[in-house]
Amino acid sequence: MPVEMIGWIAPRVSSELIPPAGPPFDADVIAETARIHERAGFDRVLIGYFSDAPDGFLVGAHAAAVTERLGFLLAHRPGFVAPPVAARKLATLDQLSQGRLAVHIITGGSDTEQAKDGDWTGHEARYRRSGEYVSLLRRTWTEAAPFDHEGEFYRTRGTFSEIRCHQQPHIPIYGGGGSDAAIRALAPHVDVYMLWGEPLKDTAPFMDRVRREAALSGRNPAFSLSTRPILAATEGEAWDRARAILDRVLINRGGAPAPKRQNIGSQRLLQAAAEAEVHDSCLWTPLAAATGAQGNSTALVGTAETVAKALLAYYKLGATSLLIRGYDPRPDAVQYGEELIPRVHELVADFDAASGARSRNSLEPATGPDTCAP
Repeated sequence: MPVEMIGWIAPRVSSELIPPAGPPFDADVIAETARIHERAGFDRVLIGYFSDAPDGFLVGAHAAAVTERLGFLLAHRPGFVAPPVAARKLATLDQLSQGRLAVHIITGGSDTEQAKDGDWTGHEARYRRSGEYVSLLRRTWTEAAPFDHEGEFYRTRGTFSEIRCHQQPHIPIYGGGGSDAAIRALAPHVDVYMLWGEPLKDTAPFMDRVRREAALSGRNPAFSLSTRPILAATEGEAWDRARAILDRVLINRGGAPAPKRQNIGSQRLLQAAAEAEVHDSCLWTPLAAATGAQGNSTALVGTAETVAKALLAYYKLGATSLLIRGYDPRPDAVQYGEELIPRVHELVADFDAASGARSRNSLEPATGPDTCAP
């Protein structure tokens, strides 16, 4: 099947290398970043959620207004907007963008981060709340008549939405998490389960766990996998660039220890970093260790050909969406569009064609001297 390429958009330019500068909401930065990703051939861009950041709904609305094809993956944290209200907001934005919206359910892996927005719900309960939240979103989008809901976290009466999603039956729902609680809560509900870039030996069994949990509810989610490609014309130049990025990250940290992370996903990345600096063909972990594995932080290092083959390996496991974000966000997005995305599409098309041929051959009746004939 076609692979979905996802990028990243923010209301100002910043990264682990680039300190934030300028206003926290820069409409020109949003517009130009969106156009760069559309020209580069990305299918979607993720709009992140942070407890001190501008509203993602408005970031997405502005980006949609200056693009024609680019889709948006809006990160949304349950717990702060009631599910029926969020359902109508999301449906409105999907209508405004003419069917280019998806939502990424961010349950929240840090008690400190949640508390900034006034949420004191514990980790396990947050995931149970997310599962109920997504269920109520879907009902609000699809129920033909007013309905009542009474659950652990939400109680509504006569819930109904006049506005429906442009996409039918509703917008795609993404979500993820590395803990058992995350898998139990989200695997039965999401359309796409999101993962960070771990070694292949760890990714495959994790996907199987999600599939088994989802199957209990009759669902079979797709997967998205996030990495930070570092490209150059030669392998040596790519690794020199990667080490230079690591040096800059360590300098920016000023000798302070890497922050401790509460969420299981970050702990899994740090465990991979403790095991080896390089996994598989080119998955590089020191940047995850240097940043405390804050989010998507493992890099794929090499030429576009090397990195494209590494991404294909994740596709073969079932990651039909690939989120790639650079340490120099906008120039890297241009480079990905020129060198990496076209090659990924070629490799995926070749793999799918070969897989289809193998499937067709396995269905053909046997012929020849060993074939029984009447």
